[in-house]
Amino acid sequence: MERAEESKRLRSLDRSEGPEQPCEGYTVRQLAELSGCTVRTLHHYDELGLVRAHRAANGYRRYGPAEVARLQQVLLYREADMPLSDIKRLLDDPAFDARSALAGHLRELQARRRRLDGLIASVRRTLACMEGEDAMSDRERFEAFKQSLVDENERRYGAEVRKRWGDDAADACNAKVMGMDEEQYGRAQALEQEVKDALAAALRTGDTTGEEARCAADLHRQWLCCFWGDGAYSKEAHRGLADAYVADERFKAYYDAVAPGAAAFLRDAIHAYCA
Repeated sequence: MERAEESKRLRSLDRSEGPEQPCEGYTVRQLAELSGCTVRTLHHYDELGLVRAHRAANGYRRYGPAEVARLQQVLLYREADMPLSDIKRLLDDPAFDARSALAGHLRELQARRRRLDGLIASVRRTLACMEGEDAMSDRERFEAFKQSLVDENERRYGAEVRKRWGDDAADACNAKVMGMDEEQYGRAQALEQEVKDALAAALRTGDTTGEEARCAADLHRQWLCCFWGDGAYSKEAHRGLADAYVADERFKAYYDAVAPGAAAFLRDAIHAYCA
């Protein structure tokens, strides 16, 4: 229901640039009715400088085309669960390209829809199989999960991967995941946890060149090779990715969840392993 209301709200804002917009701009109450936001929410956005109304001659808040367009951007990013502070920083960035950002958001929504459609289809097939109406191969049981993994990785890291290593490398990685059988998929999932366990053990030694650290780095290599295209692994590429684990806050947070400082330790261990 909430998703439907959000879609309705965004469609309303899409139409708000037409001739029905008041020449002096919308009042707070009018924009609240149009967008589905509450008056209190609009006041809050104004106070944060997120969507700042201008003042009419009578002193009342008014929202023109620019503010309406900005509110739509805010709602789109809120739909993606982005914090208000991050949205404001993004929209206030002089380099912000609204068209490019919207195109990126569209790709993300389409990927999310594909993941949900795949999971829905998998559940339907499984129910039909349970009721004896259909047969389902072992490979088909895992197709939706693999597609979900590919789409999620594409959403989170696709742009950086394609920029750094190219479309061919990214497409080969996705194809390898989709080609996994049940055993290969299970092994990749198990390796991910093994890397974390080995990293935690190595971190306790404090030695990035010791046997425990080499074990963690080697398990990490094996895990990468589950996803990278055949022949794509190299020590140079492994070191480059390790550097990103510290430079990129998303990677850093993932590994530091194992233990504080784990991302930097893994980077150093991989550099020693790949020396």
